[in-house]
Amino acid sequence: MSHLLQKRFLLPLLVLIAVAVVVFKVKTKPPLAHEDAGFPVRAVEVMTVERIPFRARAVAYGHVEPSVVLKAKAEVSGKVVYLHPGLEKGGSLPAGTVVARIEPTTYEFSLEQREAAAQSARSTLKQVEVEEASTRRSLEIASENLRVGEAELERLQALWDKKLVARSALDAEEQKVLQLRQQVEDLKGKLATYASRKRSLQAQIRQSESQVAQTEDTLGRTEVVLPFDARIGEVFVDAGEFVATGTVLFEALGVDAVEITAELPVRRFRPLLSALGGEALSLADPARYQALLKQLELEARVRLVAVPDLDVSWQGRLIRIGEEVDPLRNTIGLVVAVDKPYEGVIPGRRPPLLKGMYTAVTFLAPARPELVIPRHALHEGRVYLALADNTLEIRPVRIAFREGDFAVLRDGIEPGERLVVSDVIPVIDGLPLKAVEDEAFRAAFLRRAAGESRR
Repeated sequence: MSHLLQKRFLLPLLVLIAVAVVVFKVKTKPPLAHEDAGFPVRAVEVMTVERIPFRARAVAYGHVEPSVVLKAKAEVSGKVVYLHPGLEKGGSLPAGTVVARIEPTTYEFSLEQREAAAQSARSTLKQVEVEEASTRRSLEIASENLRVGEAELERLQALWDKKLVARSALDAEEQKVLQLRQQVEDLKGKLATYASRKRSLQAQIRQSESQVAQTEDTLGRTEVVLPFDARIGEVFVDAGEFVATGTVLFEALGVDAVEITAELPVRRFRPLLSALGGEALSLADPARYQALLKQLELEARVRLVAVPDLDVSWQGRLIRIGEEVDPLRNTIGLVVAVDKPYEGVIPGRRPPLLKGMYTAVTFLAPARPELVIPRHALHEGRVYLALADNTLEIRPVRIAFREGDFAVLRDGIEPGERLVVSDVIPVIDGLPLKAVEDEAFRAAFLRRAAGESRR
């Protein structure tokens, strides 16, 4: 019994002693030493920001169209008696080639008839001129006879007054003089008619010659001649077919140049106008309009969209600006011409620019000094800068415009500051950095900003 009582009191005592020991050790243990670990230093790539030559650029898209398209029409009616063997879709023919001929026989007959009519009128005119000359000579003779007769009449009248001749002789002479006067008047009247007859015949000759020229022109139109070097599009007639005036015969496409109406969003057009410097414009003046296009100095580089792996481009030139804005897409058409699109063709490597090809046209404005940063270094209107003490600063900036891989700043960064161009995790103001200048990236960035990249 006593043994059980000892155990009952001994167990709580041991527990109290153990608790007391633990409490004593906790209270007498020295405090733990704390170390300020901080943020680890982050290695980042940086680029020193400067004002660099930058060419504003924009990419527009459009289809290739020949700058000259001829839809040849029949200018006379008749049967097609000849078509050139090369007059086939896709064929190429030089300028001056007779490509089609319409039956000319009817027009040849008409030409002969009108030439004969003109020759007849000329012969009649010559005959009238001969008659006129003869009548003029007759008038001169009749006038001389009249002068002699009147002198004789005066002599006889004087003799009659002296009663030296018979009255019958004087009367006979008076009758003769009257006849001579009548003859002169008749010849004068006849001579006067020749002027009107000649005018009538001359008018008839001019009309006949005009008809001859018209028929010759019509006869010439029975032959269809290419006015320029051309590729043939659609051919709409066959040999032996009868065609009416105005029938479309074939389509010829000029090979000297092609045009591309590249549709550019209006908001992307504004940066390209930097060369104008806010100058007031008058597009109603054609001379001023052409001067404007020249003043813009836009370079146009054309490449194919359908074959992006084909590294080939063509140099274009801006020749017109569209007269309206597409209300659905809010785009404006910039018409670009590419000269000699069929030259330098290398099969499989450099194709010609054919009608209907879909192209991308990159417009580049003249270089201007701008504060330009890589677009990927822009983070929702903010940039990361490596300060002089190699710590990170997050700073908001104002953007003038974005274009492709570039962002042009209005303000927010000063030239000479270092821009972080690589990823940073975590992004915290004051984060210690190890800044490394990436010279290769900077050199490539400067080349692309200056427009030296082919694309």
